[in-house]
Amino acid sequence: MATPLPPQQPVTPPPPGPEELAARAEQDKKVRQIITWVIVGIVVLLALLGIAIYFLLQPATPTDRIRDVFIIVVALESLVIGVALVVLIVQLASLINLLQNEVRPILHATSDTVNSLRGTAEFLGENVVEPVIKLNGYLAGMQRMLELMGIRRK
Repeated sequence: MATPLPPQQPVTPPPPGPEELAARAEQDKKVRQIITWVIVGIVVLLALLGIAIYFLLQPATPTDRIRDVFIIVVALESLVIGVALVVLIVQLASLINLLQNEVRPILHATSDTVNSLRGTAEFLGENVVEPVIKLNGYLAGMQRMLELMGIRRK
């Protein structure tokens, strides 16, 4: 029966050094800058959209202009969606390439290694373990025979 293992205490990582702290602070600063610029861009886009709607709703503006502007907006949106789909297809192609050229050879190498280890275990079992077991059996029989003949005591 196996004895229970003592509970392990969680390993606490060493405190980060000054270089790591500086790198993290710099990375956090860059992330904050990116988020800030994205928010500013969205606000500017909404402001431009609001200004466009305001001027289009003036009494002198005919409704066909509004229709044309919305058609242009929908066309630009479909263009953005098309670009996103192209990027998605390129990423999918690179993933398939990675799976075929990187992961598959690793799996084949691992399979070959397992087969090699299986052969090694069989070889050791046949050529090392079996003779040792037979020798132990012969020695135990000889020891018992000597005990029965009274030459050797128990």
